[in-house]
Amino acid sequence: MHDFTSAISRHIVHRICCFAVVVAAGVCAATAAAQDATVKAQHGDWQVVCKAPPPGAKSEVCALVQAVMAEDRNNVGLTVYFQKFADGSRRLRVFAPLGVLLPRGVGLKIDDKDIGNAPFLRCNTFTCYSQVVADDKLVDQLKNGKTAIFVIFQTEEAGIGIPISLAGFAEGLSGLDQ
Repeated sequence: MHDFTSAISRHIVHRICCFAVVVAAGVCAATAAAQDATVKAQHGDWQVVCKAPPPGAKSEVCALVQAVMAEDRNNVGLTVYFQKFADGSRRLRVFAPLGVLLPRGVGLKIDDKDIGNAPFLRCNTFTCYSQVVADDKLVDQLKNGKTAIFVIFQTEEAGIGIPISLAGFAEGLSGLDQ
């Protein structure tokens, strides 16, 4: 099993994530997010979302993003955010709504194979999020899989599995290299 919890990153790019946070929280503040991020491409069910470069940087910052709602709960959604950094590292972030049970973290299954859990790092006004370094094994599983199910908990008793389509992930990942 992939050690989904072992590689938590210290790098948090709050403004880049604004678009994802707003979508995940279901907050009607899309106009604020639109000022910070632009959808550059669509690859299957994934969007390449880019933001102007931060001070001192030359290139815009882009990520693969997909936002979905739980099939059986219209008030529970997730945004999954995948970004490559200049140093070659990759981060997978999952944004969940406020009210999630923090100690349980976020679980991940890809095509019914248990990948592991990652703890939540922080909650802010709109959302709580988890983040891991995505190693080659996890990236390959995402590129070659059909469906990822992210599991969050609102109570100790039952998790909410939210399916994320992996259609277009591999193509979108190639688009991040350009």
